[in-house]
Amino acid sequence: MLMNTKGQVTVPAEIRSRLGWLPGDEFEMVEVDGEVVLRPVPSTETRGQRFVRSISGRGTANMDKTTDELMEMLRGE
Repeated sequence: MLMNTKGQVTVPAEIRSRLGWLPGDEFEMVEVDGEVVLRPVPSTETRGQRFVRSISGRGTANMDKTTDELMEMLRGE
């Protein structure tokens, strides 16, 4: 992976998934024997609560539509 001009790197999705890391999780970065170690900061939230927080506000609502209108949109009618 490459570091960008802001000093940011991307943790590969397979590693994030395997470790259960979600957007908004907090980490500390420490140097140990000349190597950098990334450690999650313990959270009082459950994984489910963290997941809900990570997706909160991402959806869009069609509150002005009827059920029939929504079904038409989904079916492409």
